[in-house]
Amino acid sequence: MCSNPETTAYPVPELPRIPERTFVITDYGAEEGGLTLCTSAIQAALDACAAMGGGKVVIPTGIWRTGPLTLHSRINLSVDKGALVQFDPDHTLYPLLSSHYEGNAGWRCQAPLDGEGLSDVAITGEGIFDGSGEGWRPVKRFKMTEKQWNHLIESGGVLDPQGEVWWPSREAMEGEGYCRKLWDNGETSMEAFLPARAYLRPTLLSLRNCRRVLLDGPTFQNSPAWCLHPMGCEQITVQNVQVRNPWYSQNGDGLDLESCTHALVENSSFDVGDDAICLKSGKDEEGRKRGMPCQYITIRNCKVYHGHGGVVIGSEMSGGVHAVRVSDCLFIGTDIGLRFKSTRGRGGVVEDIVMENINMTGIIHEAVSFHMFYAGVEGSEGYDEQVFSVTEETPQFRKITLKNIVCHGAATALLVNGLPEMLLADLTIEKFHAVSERGIVLRHATGLTLDRIRLQTAEIPEITAHRCSQLTLTHSGDLTITEK
Repeated sequence: MCSNPETTAYPVPELPRIPERTFVITDYGAEEGGLTLCTSAIQAALDACAAMGGGKVVIPTGIWRTGPLTLHSRINLSVDKGALVQFDPDHTLYPLLSSHYEGNAGWRCQAPLDGEGLSDVAITGEGIFDGSGEGWRPVKRFKMTEKQWNHLIESGGVLDPQGEVWWPSREAMEGEGYCRKLWDNGETSMEAFLPARAYLRPTLLSLRNCRRVLLDGPTFQNSPAWCLHPMGCEQITVQNVQVRNPWYSQNGDGLDLESCTHALVENSSFDVGDDAICLKSGKDEEGRKRGMPCQYITIRNCKVYHGHGGVVIGSEMSGGVHAVRVSDCLFIGTDIGLRFKSTRGRGGVVEDIVMENINMTGIIHEAVSFHMFYAGVEGSEGYDEQVFSVTEETPQFRKITLKNIVCHGAATALLVNGLPEMLLADLTIEKFHAVSERGIVLRHATGLTLDRIRLQTAEIPEITAHRCSQLTLTHSGDLTITEK
């Protein structure tokens, strides 16, 4: 790694190389208005474009209802301003494909926008892609008002036996237990999972092992699960997009870059139901064996509204996350601002991370969180003092710099929950200003530098440390570190 990471500027990813030909979906029989499915017509336009060596496939202004689409190399799928591409929620339209989700390989329904092993692929324009996620996702009762919950029940679907989770169909609800039995029995055949297709929700966009990818301009919204999921891709540019999922959407992540190399995310906004911009690299033993880190990632000039985290690393980071630069972002009302999470069993190394010029307001939990005890909940509380043996399953977070961070309103300014057997190491915080209920809470960390810290907190003392070593606090007025 570079000895001075703060000055590193990664090369801009290569853009797709696409010929100057144009194909319009109406020339292939697509009918605007949403009364009929246009799947075959849109796919015919994509196939014809690919057969001619590539070009631009245009979706004009209007409402276009379709099933899943298979993308090809050397194609720009361009959706005009005023166009709404609405993917039908009928799960029988979506074949099962071998894919990855939440860090594990397995069968999933084909993504509405799907591609594998492609080179030079773009999705551009000012239109909207809507995944009709309400026809796929479960909804938890505690996320609804009573009136909203009653309206949801009246719309159809089924409730779980406890009456706490609504499902769009009985097949979707029973699919969870059905799939778990198959997984426990080591079943791998596609045919065995077909009865649970309504449960195996797709991401809105899935690109696997692709090269030179551009997403520029559209709105991607209302996904059945994660919204945008490039995996194992190289040379990715995501710019000027809007990513929207309902705030209550289960697994409603915005952008998940998994095991990707050389990516730029800029000038985009996110308002979602789970983590907004997330870096991943596989889960537990499977991720370690695959050994594909997420690396050379630049994120800049982005806004995040609702989300469990603004910019997030983990918790599936078993292949490692290296060389990340985040700058000039704004988070408004997210659960957590900058979020680093893992747990025992993951393994992997997260290092060489620099995040700077981040402004936040109205953060519900922590402005900045390092939490090595992640258990699938929204906040970052809970830790233990047990000391485990250090093995390949022990996650490591080190060599991380945060500077010029401002947060006006949070429950906690900074929380560090390192592992007793693997301290979070070499964390530098420079010029961090926060208004919060609690200040800085440090547990199981070493080599921490806090420089130019300004805190306005309801609780005193402002900074506490538990079983930490090599802590340095400089140029921070009358703040002191209290050992607990």
